Amino acid sequence: MAARKKKAQISAYLDQDVMKLLSDYAARRDLSQSLVVEAAIASFLSPDADERREAAVTKRLDQIDRRMTRLERDLGISVEALAIFVRFWLATTPALPEPAAQAARAKAGERYDAFVTALGRRLAKGTKLGQEISDDVVARWE
Repeated sequence: MAARKKKAQISAYLDQDVMKLLSDYAARRDLSQSLVVEAAIASFLSPDADERREAAVTKRLDQIDRRMTRLERDLGISVEALAIFVRFWLATTPALPEPAAQAARAKAGERYDAFVTALGRRLAKGTKLGQEISDDVVARWE
């Protein structure tokens, strides 16, 4: 039978929230709180703790970098789509004579207000056009 290491006892004061987390964690894992605390202290004081923290931070930074890359790509696609639409609209929409232009400006104000209202509703709903486009593309290939 292997010899057991002699253990020293300490007293520590924990914040109530930390104590609750410790208690819940130990109960979920069916471990003693003492064993969980010992493992946590050993991990914190181990020589490779700094490397593990650095690896965790590096992993998180890599995830953030990938998200930023996707955001830049999506923004580029949005800007290009808008530019193509505006160019097409300007090339195909004839200028109106002045009396009709005044009526068109008034109608444009109404349409713009309706657009802003619809945009607000859509943003509040949470569904994004990019996701709908992705869903449509996937649906077409299934």
